[in-house]
Amino acid sequence: MKQEKSEGRTITEVVKDLEAQQKKNKVVNPVLQQVLEQVAAVQTRMSRVKHKIAVMSGKGGVGKSSVTVNLAHSFAARGYKVGILDVDLSGPCIPKMMGVRDRALKITAEGAQPAIGVNGIKVASMELMLPDEGSPVMWKGLWEDSAVWRGTVEMSVIREFISDVNWGPLDLLLIDMPPASSDKPPIISQMIPDLDGAVIVTIPSEISQFIVKKSVVFLSRELKIPIIGLIENMSGAICPHCGEALELFEDASHGESPLQKMGLPLLGRVPFDRRIASCADQGRSFVDEHPLTPAAQAFRIITDSLQQHIESRRPS
Repeated sequence: MKQEKSEGRTITEVVKDLEAQQKKNKVVNPVLQQVLEQVAAVQTRMSRVKHKIAVMSGKGGVGKSSVTVNLAHSFAARGYKVGILDVDLSGPCIPKMMGVRDRALKITAEGAQPAIGVNGIKVASMELMLPDEGSPVMWKGLWEDSAVWRGTVEMSVIREFISDVNWGPLDLLLIDMPPASSDKPPIISQMIPDLDGAVIVTIPSEISQFIVKKSVVFLSRELKIPIIGLIENMSGAICPHCGEALELFEDASHGESPLQKMGLPLLGRVPFDRRIASCADQGRSFVDEHPLTPAAQAFRIITDSLQQHIESRRPS
């Protein structure tokens, strides 16, 4: 039997097709019923979230999560009620960066309540459901020793997780996506209604931009997710002794990148600052503690662009 591609369609559209098939066959599908209930829960919860932005990279090691955290702090400093959804099941690090690793999600009749970190930022992550910091998220051992997510099971977990979290009223939800993944964006784009778009994090190296370019094509052409723009992380560094600007990558060029040639706007370049990593390790806000640094200034410039984008989408 030929299967239709679901990429580019919302989960509601997919469910309508399945409902039609179910009605035609006069058979109640328990899996479909569960999906329908999850869709209804997501739509209800997300109706209280004004804006949703996915932060993606397509390649690991570019500092995507640290960018997500600092953007969250930058928006919170402007009075936004912000949340971060950590969708990375294999290497979730947002709770550590936000200083909430020891605060488990509270399960109530209204749903899972996110942990609240610095600046009142709400955080939801599978990491907050594990018994301790040493518990692996992906492992091939016994179920009682670890959480095991594989293939479609992982997709089901993400779908259920998104539908269970009760965010309450938010101005902005940042979704920290796992790197190098082609199977997570479809479920996110289908499950979360009115996604404002995605920002792509890369670094000034040819290899990184080569890999990220593939993700951009997949997102825009296959999933129809609007790309808001690019963030070039680790774009040079400032010497802590003399203040001179240094290039971290030999091939780095501040001219037009291959990604920019695709018509994607550059939201900003964030220079490397070792204090970003230090603050992340300790669950503190870099942009608040070091506001005059070039990196903090870069995050504010990027926040300016993102704020302009989402405010332009506000219903009149």
